[in-house]
Amino acid sequence: MLTSVDTDILRVLADPLRLQIVTLLAREALCTTHLVEETGARQTNLSNHMKVLREAGVVETEPCGRWTYYRLKPEVMSALSAQFAQLAADAQETAESGRKRSC
Repeated sequence: MLTSVDTDILRVLADPLRLQIVTLLAREALCTTHLVEETGARQTNLSNHMKVLREAGVVETEPCGRWTYYRLKPEVMSALSAQFAQLAADAQETAESGRKRSC
């Protein structure tokens, strides 16, 4: 079975700061102020990264008074995890069968 991994999401998560943000948001919803404190990033830099994560559909926003909280969308991570799990299963099957393409 040919498995396709969502390369757009991988590109978004390949940035170390964005991956750190996603890791933090997996534990709790955070506002920009919290994310600046946790990551040490400048607010403008963080805002640009949050825009990329929002546009990719990885996070969603929740207005709360004058603050905006960010939440990780678990279904995106679940889908990516399932794609990698299928890759691992395919690799295991190939290793067990000794299958290889002849030249």
